[in-house]
Amino acid sequence: MGGTKLSDEQKCRVPPGQYVTEKWPVLHYGSVPHTDLAKWDFKVFGDVASPFTFRWDEFKLMPRKQVHTDIHCVTRWTKLDTDFEGVPIQHILELAQLKPTAKFVVAHCEQGYTTNLPLEVLDDDDVLLADTFDGKPLEAEHGWPLRLFVPKRYFWKSAKWIRGLEFLVQDRLGFWERYGYHNSADPWQEERFSE
Repeated sequence: MGGTKLSDEQKCRVPPGQYVTEKWPVLHYGSVPHTDLAKWDFKVFGDVASPFTFRWDEFKLMPRKQVHTDIHCVTRWTKLDTDFEGVPIQHILELAQLKPTAKFVVAHCEQGYTTNLPLEVLDDDDVLLADTFDGKPLEAEHGWPLRLFVPKRYFWKSAKWIRGLEFLVQDRLGFWERYGYHNSADPWQEERFSE
C-alpha cells in the first residue's frame, strides 16, 4: 500500500498472490464505449417468467444499496475498503421471476463482451448493478454508466458497460473464460486460469 504497513486485520483480507494498491488500475479489452443515456437500455431475458427491459431513468428509480468491501483483480492487485452503490441484484431477480431451471447467467456488455456466473454466485447480498464508486458516478474507463459488481470473484466478473443479463439452464463461457481464464474466478482459491 505505497509503503503503508498493513494491520493484521487488513493482511487477512488479502487473498494469496495479491498485493494491495490504493489506486484503481484501469484494465479492459477494446476501447471505452461512448454512451448516450437517452438511447441506453438494459435487457433481462432468458430462462425467466417475466423478461423486461429498462431505460436509464427507470434504473435510477429502483431501490438502491451501498456495499463497502474489498476488490481483487486477476492481475494481482487488491484494493481494500471500496464503496460501491447501485441496485441490489435481488431486485432484478424478483422482477424477472426466474424459472426453477435457471442456474447460470451471462452478462452482456457493450462491444460484444460477456462474462458468466452461476446463479448462486450472482444471488449474493453484495452483488449490485453498480453506477457509483466512492460517492460519485463511475468513471467511463471503470464502466460508466453501469457495471456488474461481484466482489467475491476476480474483478473481470464485475463486467463493465453492462447492457443485459441472460439467464440460462446450462453454463456458457464468457469472453475471458473462452480465452483461458478460470470459470469460477475465486480469489481465495487463486482461480486465475483454467488448467
